[in-house]
Amino acid sequence: MKNLFEKKLILILVFALTLASCGEDFLDRPPEDSYNVDEFYQTIEQVEVATNALYAAPWFNFNTNTIWCIGELSSGNGRTWDPRNADFTNFAINGNHSTLTQAWESLYAVIGQSNFVINTLPDAAGPEIPLAVVNNAVGEARFIRATAYFYLVRIFGSVPIIADNNDFVLEPVVPRNLVEDIYKFIRLDLEYAIENCYQKIRGANFDENGKVSSGSAKAMLAKVYLYEENYPMAYQMADEVITSGEFRLFGGDAEDGDPSGSYYDLFTPENDNNPESIFALQWTSSSRYAEGNGIQSLFGPGGGFTGGSDGWSAIGPSPDLLEAYEDGDLRYYATITEPGAEYPDLNGGYTVPDNVDFQGSGHGLKKYVVGSNDAVARDDGSGQTTTSNNTYILRYGDLLLIHAEAALKGGGPAARGIESFNKIRRRAGLDEIASPTLDDVFQERRIELAFEFEFWYDIVRQGPSFAIDFLSNTDRGTFDSSVTPAVLNSEFFDASVDDLLFPYPTTETQNNPALLEAPVPYDGFN
Repeated sequence: MKNLFEKKLILILVFALTLASCGEDFLDRPPEDSYNVDEFYQTIEQVEVATNALYAAPWFNFNTNTIWCIGELSSGNGRTWDPRNADFTNFAINGNHSTLTQAWESLYAVIGQSNFVINTLPDAAGPEIPLAVVNNAVGEARFIRATAYFYLVRIFGSVPIIADNNDFVLEPVVPRNLVEDIYKFIRLDLEYAIENCYQKIRGANFDENGKVSSGSAKAMLAKVYLYEENYPMAYQMADEVITSGEFRLFGGDAEDGDPSGSYYDLFTPENDNNPESIFALQWTSSSRYAEGNGIQSLFGPGGGFTGGSDGWSAIGPSPDLLEAYEDGDLRYYATITEPGAEYPDLNGGYTVPDNVDFQGSGHGLKKYVVGSNDAVARDDGSGQTTTSNNTYILRYGDLLLIHAEAALKGGGPAARGIESFNKIRRRAGLDEIASPTLDDVFQERRIELAFEFEFWYDIVRQGPSFAIDFLSNTDRGTFDSSVTPAVLNSEFFDASVDDLLFPYPTTETQNNPALLEAPVPYDGFN
């Protein structure tokens, strides 16, 4: 599907460019001289590409600048001295922080562009277009809109539900809605996607795997139910996806997954849209029709490693995360670099320098770092500030651990959940645990999904008492590498209940004072 995104995305960008990607402008009506939708959705191909832009461009700022600050810095998996983002580490964040503004603007841009497809396509599609084709595209847009709201409600709590951009064009003051209504809205979008998106089996032709399916929506709904503590439904949704055979672990033996891949291979551009990918942002490069993935520019080393002047090493692994890995865990090499480690696939062969020291960590990062395009003759646009590798939002490894957790919390047979849990352990090269506890699942999620921007949300959903204790006792210190062996200088920051949600951006509360008022029920449910 990646080829389709690169070749066909220009069609949908005609519409996407009429929707600004920041501020309140996403509510603007398309200009009168924009492409006439009545003349556009006249072929099946035109309808099928209607959602392409939703997988990339509006997510760019959230992906590049925010997703890792919240998921890894705030959680204590990562550390930084960078003054732009250190406040995420020490719980000093406030509404004036531009990174929070980028999160809000980017996610509402996703919602605004999704709304455009949802509310325009059904009436604009030509009479010869099969209804199933139209409904599949609307289902994709509703899946993506649900995902954006899922991030918003977990980051900010109560936020405004906007189902149709036109409803608020002339009314900039928009009330925020109850958290339970936001979750209901998310569920309804995902239920529509389950019923209307195509059913698939993810095969060896990765190009066909890029877009979400009915099974993708069911997997995301399992995750939503887990956050709502509806463990029977979380288990049921996850179990149905597992039983369907649509997705597989990339790596492990043939019984557990696809033995042609590995955990390491999950994070290379060549394996974008592999059978483990449930929903991923589809990046190409900044020189093509859509955006490139900017994560390597922040995570990668400098010195020309990327083929450009970027590689800012903006975050390093915390001492707490380094200590959390078990000996022999294959995921360590795929996630974290240490002095002297060799990576034959990076730039024709790369050895981590002995003085590697991202942000005082004495280590570096490997996950989402893929090297220079020119060095490996990879024609994907990877280079200065951009790579083509996808960003996972949900993958099968995550779903297996959702299945395990829901089962251990009484949502289904424990034996089935333990089986899913140990599939993850086996692929990582670790011994099985015969009777894993919920603490074991929490630990496994931390390591399996490290630097995939999930850990903050996993901590917070355990409840305030657990979260405050865990965050306050997570070592975010540095290593003094000037001596041998390096000396750890521990550093801890006290968290409070107020830190478990992020403040609304000040620019948004100034423009929309209703955000500071009590939330109201959503009146758009039929």
